[in-house]
Amino acid sequence: MEDQNKKAGNGKANGQPNGHAQQGGEGDQTLTTRQGHPITNNQSMRTVGNRGPATLENYQFIEKITHFDRERIPERVVHARGAGAHGYFEAYGMVGDEPIAKYTRARLFQEKGKRTPVFVRFSSVIHGGHSPETLRDPRGFAVKFYTEEGNWDLVGNNLKVFFIRDAMKFPDLVHAFKPDPVTNIQDGQRIFDFISHTPEAMHMITFLFSPWGIPANYRQMQGSGVNTYKWVNADGQGVLVKYHWEPKQGIKNLTQIEAEQIQGKNFNHATQDLYEAIERGDYPEWELLVQIMSDEEHPELDFDPLDDTKLWPEDQFPWMPVGRMVLDRNPVNYFAEVEQVAFGTGVLVDGLDFSNDKMLQGRTLSYSDTQRYRVGPNYLQLPINRPKTHVATNQRDGQMAYYVDAGPAQNPHVNYEPSMLGGLQEAPRSGADHTPYVQGHVVRQKIDRTNDFKQAGERYRMFEDWERDDLIFNLVNTLAPADRRIQDRMVELFTQCDEDYGRRVREGLEQARANNQQTSGPIGATSANEGVKEAEETGHPAKPY
Repeated sequence: MEDQNKKAGNGKANGQPNGHAQQGGEGDQTLTTRQGHPITNNQSMRTVGNRGPATLENYQFIEKITHFDRERIPERVVHARGAGAHGYFEAYGMVGDEPIAKYTRARLFQEKGKRTPVFVRFSSVIHGGHSPETLRDPRGFAVKFYTEEGNWDLVGNNLKVFFIRDAMKFPDLVHAFKPDPVTNIQDGQRIFDFISHTPEAMHMITFLFSPWGIPANYRQMQGSGVNTYKWVNADGQGVLVKYHWEPKQGIKNLTQIEAEQIQGKNFNHATQDLYEAIERGDYPEWELLVQIMSDEEHPELDFDPLDDTKLWPEDQFPWMPVGRMVLDRNPVNYFAEVEQVAFGTGVLVDGLDFSNDKMLQGRTLSYSDTQRYRVGPNYLQLPINRPKTHVATNQRDGQMAYYVDAGPAQNPHVNYEPSMLGGLQEAPRSGADHTPYVQGHVVRQKIDRTNDFKQAGERYRMFEDWERDDLIFNLVNTLAPADRRIQDRMVELFTQCDEDYGRRVREGLEQARANNQQTSGPIGATSANEGVKEAEETGHPAKPY
């Protein structure tokens, strides 16, 4: 009887004091806020219309995301394992064949050959600070531009899409992928229990469980802003924009077997590869390309352009080069630079702006909030985070403040604005304000055009045979120990992406059940096949996408 109570979720088994459920009686499973308010919709933020923008009074979301930001001390909750380097960004002054000023007034892009210092941090997402760099995981690709107008952070990943489209679900996503809170073991059943209820994740899952889920190193890895941003020109006109980093070194990924062979010898291989390449003068380089779309709803598309689970078709919205980035200097101290560097999606300069992308708006609150908690309220005074331009604010005090951001002629008695006693003054505008029109009911709703399966199926069909083989191998081995209901639901979702995709996963699971295979580790992990010969050059070159 006691074991049955634990499985049913009685208070004591779930960590409640004195063995009692908090409210609602024994067995009440109602989800609430920490204020005890029942949550009727845990899927969507409150937004103006179902496309956004988000509203500031999103108490449920703010409570959820700000608590999530504080779940780890001092290691990052996500992106804990990382490597970084210094370098520069060199602008082309053009976007494709047109002057870039037509679309954005951001100064760092305007002049051909103009160089802006940068610091880049590459990372894995789910695993801890000392985890192997061979584990299946999205890779973070975050760039801090130290521009003449202040810092710009372009924060994204290597896979160009994401699992979810609403920031309300971000803590749930990460909790599902993190180790079990009881066993502290990452569990494929927990992962696919969540994913089976999240069909928009099929595109990302198809990438993640293929060789694209394990880049061979950081130098041969794509990057992306993932979210939809805006560019604004001098007239205040805005366009939607997506950012893509393409490595000049080519793209290379690992199969599961190749990753395990490397992990048996070196679990720091990607950090070592980046560091040693820069030390020997083999400086890695990426080209920055953008896609541009008019700032409209685009009903002609079968997806919402603000949906970060989707790619914009390249034939309709071509990738246009705007500059290149070179990394040419290693950090002097890992902790001071790589560990303490702090990024935020809301860190934009004039000429760059936000779209109504619900994930972007949620991340903009979460990222900088996390840094104030993890590093401290004065994290922007650290050398690695400090802008390389004029800084003067009326913000004062807080933990670890060691100087005042005062203007050179500022009256030290005046830390407010406005003032006629020598205080700081507002800056003149550099162009017309961008004033997008917003109208709609404030709702908790999903977007209209979800189209969760089309691009995932297209991606499956675009993979080469060896990539599809590795994808099925990893999915089957991770799903094999899971509850049969989860297996069946995932097969159903894969089949909606592509009939062959679902069939191969189903047949793999049937074979696993016949063989009574019940082994699973971290995402997609299996025991390496005996007799597999290590390739002379580890990793498979991949085509850009």
